[in-house]
Amino acid sequence: MKKIKLKDKEFGVSLSSEEIQSIIKQLGKRINSDYKGKETPLFISILNGSFMFTADLLKQIDFNCEITFLKLSSYLGTSSTGNVKELIGINEKIQGRHVIVLEDIVDTGITLEQIVHELQKLNPADVRVSTFLFKPEAYKKNIHIDYIGKEIPNDFIIGYGLDYDGLGRNLPDIYTLIP
Repeated sequence: MKKIKLKDKEFGVSLSSEEIQSIIKQLGKRINSDYKGKETPLFISILNGSFMFTADLLKQIDFNCEITFLKLSSYLGTSSTGNVKELIGINEKIQGRHVIVLEDIVDTGITLEQIVHELQKLNPADVRVSTFLFKPEAYKKNIHIDYIGKEIPNDFIIGYGLDYDGLGRNLPDIYTLIP
């Protein structure tokens, strides 16, 4: 197992870049099938973590679409604070549009719930959610997740856009914290 150390923590590879790309191709096929013929859906990528997932997923999309970015945060170190702060908002017209929220990971669902509720106030045609990773053991909300790349245990992970205090986002693989 390939290991790395960031600050005071050690991590081991849990998902290779090849596995990541295979998962994204499958998600792309499902989204392409569901949105074929629909008028210019809007993808909303949740920053910072989903930037790599968003870039790779959009390479798989074969219909006309738009992309925008939303930055919210509820993390401090390795755990969620439970408080979501909006940092950068959306300027695109949402009313009547098909919206697909792109998340790197859904664990508690606190951030996702706020995003979906705020988007629904803008009267979209529909709001769907695509997450690269999902932690069912940690999930505490009732927002439906339409596209799940991979379910994982409730472990702390880094890499492929995910960080530990700002570090590790650039890693092409995903690493799990070694206790």
